[in-house]
Parts: sequence; C-alpha cells; structure tokens
Amino acid sequence: MRFFSDNAAPVCQPVLDAMLAANTLDTAYDGDRWSKALDGAMSDLFETQVACLWVPTGTAANALALAAMVPPHGATICHAEAHIQVDECGAPEFFTHGAKLLLVEGHGAKLTPAALAETLGGIRDDVHQVQPHAVSITNATEYGRVYTPVEVAAIAEVIRPRRLGLHMDGARFANAVAHLGCSPAEVTWRAGVDALSFGFVKNGGMGAEALVFFKPELAAATRYRRKRAGHFLSKGRFLAAQILAMLEGDVWLDNARAANAGAQLLAQAAGERLVQPVEANEVFLRLTADEAAGLRAQGFDFYDWGVGEARLVTAWDQGAEIVAPLAQAIAAL
Repeated sequence: MRFFSDNAAPVCQPVLDAMLAANTLDTAYDGDRWSKALDGAMSDLFETQVACLWVPTGTAANALALAAMVPPHGATICHAEAHIQVDECGAPEFFTHGAKLLLVEGHGAKLTPAALAETLGGIRDDVHQVQPHAVSITNATEYGRVYTPVEVAAIAEVIRPRRLGLHMDGARFANAVAHLGCSPAEVTWRAGVDALSFGFVKNGGMGAEALVFFKPELAAATRYRRKRAGHFLSKGRFLAAQILAMLEGDVWLDNARAANAGAQLLAQAAGERLVQPVEANEVFLRLTADEAAGLRAQGFDFYDWGVGEARLVTAWDQGAEIVAPLAQAIAAL
C-alpha cells in the first residue's frame, strides 16, 4: 500500500525477460544489436527520423539534452518548480559548465506563452545579461498537469523568433500521452520540441531512460558528453533492451494507462480535497496532520507536500484492487 513514488514500483515482466535475453556475449558499450536498434524503433514510434541515446537516469537525460543546446554563457528558461531546478542538485548547470536556469512561475508548474514572453521581453540583447538558448518544459509536470499539443506549440511559437531550443522533460511522458490520447509525435516534434527525455524507470523499467533528439545532429557531441560524464555503460545492451521491450506492443502506454486509472480512482475519492486536477498518475490533496497520520496508521505510505497537503503517486502495477482501499479510506475522512 505504498503510494510514495512510482520510482519504487517493481520492474515489469517484459523488461525482466528482455534483460535476460540480452544476457549473452555481444559488443560492448553501444555497438550491440539492441543499442543499434534504438534509432529505428524510436523513429517508428515518433514517425520521423530521430537519434536515440540510452542513459541510466532521468537527470542525465535532462542535463545532456540541455548541454546539447545551451552554451556555458547561456541560460535555460524553466518553471520555478521544474525538476531540473529543485530536484537535480545542479546537474543541468554542471553539464552545461555553468549555464543559468531562468525561473518562471505558472499554475500547476506549467509555463504559459504570456509568462514566457514577459520573461524574454525583459532580457536585453547585450553581453551584460545571460542570453537564453533553450526552454525546458515538463510533461507531465511536477504537479501532474499535462501540456496539450496546442499548448506546446504555443510555447514553441513564442521562442521560435529567438531560435531557442525546446526540451521536454518526459519523466512521465507516457502518462501524459495516455491522458491526451494523441500520438507521441503530436505533442513533441510536430509541436516544436527539439529534444525529449523519455522516461521508462517510473513506468516499469529498471534503469534506463531514452534521450530522443528530433534534430539528430544534436546527438553527435552528446555521445562524447555522455562518455565524459560517466554515463556510457560498457554493457549498454541491458539499457537498450529495456527500452525496446517497453516499446514493443506498447507496454509503455499500457503501463501508463493503468497508473493513470489508479490515480483517477483516488481523485474521485478525494473530491473537493484536490489541489490540482488529476491528469496523470499524481494526486495532490489537502490533508490535516491528523488525517495524514490516520491514513499512515492504516498502512498507506505517501509524501507530505508542504503544510496541509499530500502527494499520492500510483504505479503501473497498482490496479483497482490495490488502489481501492486507499480510495475508501480517503472518502471516509
């Protein structure tokens, strides 16, 4: 009855099977047949030619993506509560050799075109101010909110005149796509996204994330940065095998749909306690300290979110029979 984080969820069976199948002699690093298949598999999924690199963590995927677009003297614009700002220990700044993060506010941890335009309008084009080179958005956001293709395109429209890159932190990209019901292409490159950190660990993977470049030329220098940063694993086939296994038969999408469905059950039980609309697999609700203690006394595990609020996260393996007891307990408060 743990709803603390989808990072703690079990590894799904197709991934375990794929890793076992990859446990054979092959070329090291990314020369194996699994790693070589990533570009083609992701290109098929996104309906365009992409370059795909495996990395062990989402932090590495985000930081490497931004390093491909932002020089040391530049900046990335992101939400003030974006993961790259509050939960990555300065990794984006480290990987870019010092590029700044410029922070923008927005409800539900979402950037809006208006707020973005206002921020850009206040930056002089001279050497005395850091110049932005990219914008990073999170889909689904840190509050479980989802950017639609129209919203992503509107952001791209604002930054296009300045030729800024657009990065999407997709740690829960699968949950966003499952909610939207659109194709992966619609909410990424067709809407103006240049690079995507495609998360698998939260969605049933064991230790593999995909860095997808919709401008394949960005991958060239990133391969060197990945090695230099210590993220170029000698047995990379085990990472590539995980990703390919989740793409096959849309395991990634089925897992996300299951997690989203569990969150909807909790949302229905929470009712007016909800702090944010539930669009992915995170539920934010109001709880007093006594109510939170009462739920924990019943065996439910979750994260306190500031004062008087809590975050509940459902995972791919938590079906109705797992979620129902918590939903009932919340409804009974």
